Amino acid sequence: KRRGRNLPELARQKPTMAAAKTTTVCVTGAAGQIAYSLLPNICNGRMFGPDVPVVLHLLDIEPSMGGLNGVVLELEDCAYPLLKGVKATCSTQEAFTGCDFVIMLGAFPRLAGMERKDLLQKNAGIFSEQGRALNEFASPNVKVLVVGNPANTNAWIAAQNAPKIPKENFSALTRLDHNRARSQVAMKAGVAVEDVHNVTIWGNHSATQYPDVSHAFINQQGAKVPVVDAIKDVAWLQNDMIKCVQQRGAAVIAARKFSSAMSAAHAITDHIHDWVFGTKPGETVSMAVVSDGSYDIEAGVVYSYPVTISGGKWTIAQGQTISEFRCSAFSHRVLSHFDTHFFLQPRENEGYFGRVAAGEGHRRYLPVNFVVCTIMSSPDSIQIY
Repeated sequence: KRRGRNLPELARQKPTMAAAKTTTVCVTGAAGQIAYSLLPNICNGRMFGPDVPVVLHLLDIEPSMGGLNGVVLELEDCAYPLLKGVKATCSTQEAFTGCDFVIMLGAFPRLAGMERKDLLQKNAGIFSEQGRALNEFASPNVKVLVVGNPANTNAWIAAQNAPKIPKENFSALTRLDHNRARSQVAMKAGVAVEDVHNVTIWGNHSATQYPDVSHAFINQQGAKVPVVDAIKDVAWLQNDMIKCVQQRGAAVIAARKFSSAMSAAHAITDHIHDWVFGTKPGETVSMAVVSDGSYDIEAGVVYSYPVTISGGKWTIAQGQTISEFRCSAFSHRVLSHFDTHFFLQPRENEGYFGRVAAGEGHRRYLPVNFVVCTIMSSPDSIQIY
């Protein structure tokens, strides 16, 4: 059922790279459409650099092994000079052993008629198991990016089950939303997308996220012009742009009948690339990381912040002022402003379950680590995060 390839022919094509350390990357859900768009970016140097050899560990479930073996055949046929080996497996032990990075694409999809809580419980079991496997087989220095939704929740669950791995080595993907916001601003301002900097996604990769341009700027003729000055359409910035980014995933599904794949793969590549090479001075990117309590977000929550990166380590950007509008937006999306929280907690032999606790109109937190959803006004109106 498993295929292992050493690819000696490819290895001989670039002997001058022998001095570069090989990076081993595990991709879960590797037979899926996001992986199909992502793997070329790993193998052609876009993610780790043009002189870094890579080895791929491709993980998927047993029924998908036929398709995954076909992916291996195509990787061989691409003859990537940087690709030094491929292992296709349905074993987490084989997949996670020796990896420097794990990109977790695989998650249980929401099926027709499935309630959100059922989806959460199903994925809680999957990411609990994979977290334990990471803890047992992966290096304590491994870096883990969770993409499978609900990404923030799944990242937290995996991290809780991998105590040997530092919590800062886990992150969830909000770079796709970040890129979407940059693109919308660039099109509205009539500038190149590379001239738009420091947009921020606060929250989760979901319709409750808050795309924020209040600290973003555009490079115009050598000057840094705030986006709010370059685009003087306040209604667009505070309504249309935000809704567009929040609902973009649904728009893609409506248009192509499939969820985002090419753009998701590109965002994953950007996320890992910046995690490795760092951000430019004075610039931030969006990453969902473990909160340290910054901006009144409960410590321990996996939450998207503006971050700077240096030496492979991210730091939450501090000192951003909260305008009246942002505060209002946060009151509907930022966890510290909610009155009631629904938490995931471990239960012996049964994975994770939800518990509701009322805050009675104040910023009250229970001694637990992750907020899954909030009850906005009554138990009948639950907003999932």
